[in-house]
Amino acid sequence: MQLLSFEQSHTFETHIQTHRHTHICSMHMILLSECELIPDQDLTQLKYVLYQEYRDTSKQQEIEQRRQRDGLPTAGSGVTAAPALQLQLRNSMHSLSLWQNLEAVKDSGLLKTLEPKEIILQEAMFELVTSEASYYKSLELLETHFLRNPLLVNTLSQSDMHFLFSNIEDIMKASERFLMDLEHRIEESILISDVCDIVQTHAVNHFQVFISYVINQAYQEKNYRRILQENALFRENMSMLENQPKVKGLSFTSFLILPFQRITRLKLLVQNILKKVEENSEREKTAISAHQELERIVKECNEGVRKMSRTEELISIEKTLEFKSKSVPVISHSRWLLKKGEVQQMSGPKSTRTMRSRKLYHPIYLFLFNNLLLITKRSSSGEKFQVLDSCSRSMLRTEDLEDQGQMLACAFVLKLLENQEDREVSYMLKTESISDKLRWIYALTPNRRTRFLSTSTSQPDSAQVQCIQSYSSQEPDELSVEMADVLHILECTDDGWMLGERLHDGERGWFPTRVVEKIMSAEVRAQNLKECQRIQQAQEGAQGARAASRGRRPAKSPQYTPTWTDL
Repeated sequence: MQLLSFEQSHTFETHIQTHRHTHICSMHMILLSECELIPDQDLTQLKYVLYQEYRDTSKQQEIEQRRQRDGLPTAGSGVTAAPALQLQLRNSMHSLSLWQNLEAVKDSGLLKTLEPKEIILQEAMFELVTSEASYYKSLELLETHFLRNPLLVNTLSQSDMHFLFSNIEDIMKASERFLMDLEHRIEESILISDVCDIVQTHAVNHFQVFISYVINQAYQEKNYRRILQENALFRENMSMLENQPKVKGLSFTSFLILPFQRITRLKLLVQNILKKVEENSEREKTAISAHQELERIVKECNEGVRKMSRTEELISIEKTLEFKSKSVPVISHSRWLLKKGEVQQMSGPKSTRTMRSRKLYHPIYLFLFNNLLLITKRSSSGEKFQVLDSCSRSMLRTEDLEDQGQMLACAFVLKLLENQEDREVSYMLKTESISDKLRWIYALTPNRRTRFLSTSTSQPDSAQVQCIQSYSSQEPDELSVEMADVLHILECTDDGWMLGERLHDGERGWFPTRVVEKIMSAEVRAQNLKECQRIQQAQEGAQGARAASRGRRPAKSPQYTPTWTDL
């Protein structure tokens, strides 16, 4: 990569801004200059809203909308009926602009003739456009302030530049093309005909660049930490760039993760449009097609990241294992780690007196994979694990002992129906907390517990929560959640953990109770499930139609069919 002087960098940044102004000026005129909602002195500030701020504001408004419908205190006051509530929450100086407040919309008289549902749909499509403009603004800042800045370029090797920025320039080109087509659609008519057809076209033809970028993110983060530690000049210059006003206090890494955040958010925005379009309409067809393409891309991103991290993890684990008898191959393309950790094995006579004796407990370390369990003992050095026993995961059974007294509240029995010696054996295990016990039982035998029901079988009055604080998973069995995510609750412990299934993608995992709020309104819960089911049915209908046209039977969507067992 050619190194740029400060003057060249400044010239490049000016050129980019001029180029963007040429193509996007009309967009700003529509989105900003004609918006009477915001005072003139605030227009300049709105022009420079970065995507990180836009995204957080949008998610916070979703939470506020739900809180008001639940009758809880919100940033505003008063009671407003849905769907006008969503518009009111966005209709403030400190939040996002509305389609209905554009001067061109007001002058057109459309607000007097359109049905309320159509206005809501226009707002949903308008949000997709304005959020893309904000996203592009953040990408532009990543390029001009970091990627092309001599303060960074002159301190990094070409390989480190590639490690840090990957194919971000391809991402920018894809976003620019996408934004230009969205702008042209609004220029055609202030009454937006559709945006999902544009999304679908770009997802098919241009959004593949997201997959390679996201897959490389693990290396990106690892190398960024390495460069910060090894390169003092880079560390000093990065700190200076992060503290400049135009970055608004945001970290460099918050810009690097923008592409994955955007592709996942774009899927949700299209999903929101799909919920609002009329059934069996052309707009529903384009929304379904766009959603399916985005879902494919997000799935490939997730699977790519998981595959790389899982392989590295298996290699790392195998290096620590010592087999005294029968060796079990750990590394396999179809294997991944589900959970690992230390538990206490209880042995000896089970009297009340011996229960209190520390001699009764012996620490063992479990490695649970999707198709294999290894029972090990940590070496004296703490770096190696001696394998004591193993069993196929499908041959595991568990029994909770919570009904046998307080002394056994954190204990459970693990049965290996056929261990490495082809024998049936049982282990009485004890964990540090009830939540740890439940997490182990669910991981070891996920389909053998009564309370683990999926959204496909849940009732409208089933417990739901909304995430109010983002959480990144710390263990393989945990679920990373984002603000405004809605989850169906499968299990809840008394010591602050929940097992949930996210409604919009069906992903399951554990997360802390402190990062969510319970959805109190039965109406809101029922609406969430109804919208989820409508999206699923619409997609199944589209798949069925395509299969029928090819003379094939439509593939059925996987359904959860958990069985019951006594607790």
